Amino acid sequence: MFWFLLLTMVVVVAAVTLAVVGGGGSPVLQDVPPERLTDPLPATRPVGRADVDALRLPMAARGYRMVDVDEALDRLGAELAERDARIAELESALAGAQATAVNGPGLFEQPDQEPGRYDGESGSRPGEEDQR
Repeated sequence: MFWFLLLTMVVVVAAVTLAVVGGGGSPVLQDVPPERLTDPLPATRPVGRADVDALRLPMAARGYRMVDVDEALDRLGAELAERDARIAELESALAGAQATAVNGPGLFEQPDQEPGRYDGESGSRPGEEDQR
């Protein structure tokens, strides 16, 4: 009886091992292609907060796949550099507009009139009385 149970147990273990390993004509465990980035960052529009929140990088044997992480970081870095350049351009345009508004013609001056001369003959400002 002991030998029968031992032999049965060896046969069952061998059958399970062959089934798992694929000992036959058809493989049981098929090779799976490596996991790839399925939700890349959009190429047709700027990256937004929702795109970064939805980004899921695939895992590899020792962490994240370096190629996918490098691509995502390169894209985000380029987007940030482009936005920084645009912000600097808009700030310089705003500073120029503010400088023009401060140094430009006064409220009562005509563009062809000499600064500080409001009334053509007396030189007094509108609303001021002649104090001579």
